[in-house]
Amino acid sequence: MKTASFNFEEGFRVAFDVNGLQVAEMGIAPGDAEGGSDNRHAGADQWLYVVAGTGVAIVDGQRREIGPGSLIVIERGERHEVRNTGSELLRTLNLFNPPAFDHEGNAVGPGRG
Repeated sequence: MKTASFNFEEGFRVAFDVNGLQVAEMGIAPGDAEGGSDNRHAGADQWLYVVAGTGVAIVDGQRREIGPGSLIVIERGERHEVRNTGSELLRTLNLFNPPAFDHEGNAVGPGRG
């Protein structure tokens, strides 16, 4: 059994990997963004669940407003950006299949670029 406690502070942190699935937390400050027009995970799907805050997800040019309870699935190879459009930290729980990052947050394996 593996367990994790999440603080959902600013930044990106990998919690752990199990059986080809990775879990991470991300906090994006108001007005900031993660990703961009060249950001993609070539070999990994990303499931992004919004815990708190509001923002917009732009996936392959399609914009979706996101807020608490939103779930966005970014399929492998889709270019994406997540922007915080609110006044508080945008907090998300992220699952990657297969794992896309090492524990320092560097892209690795089939999820890289």
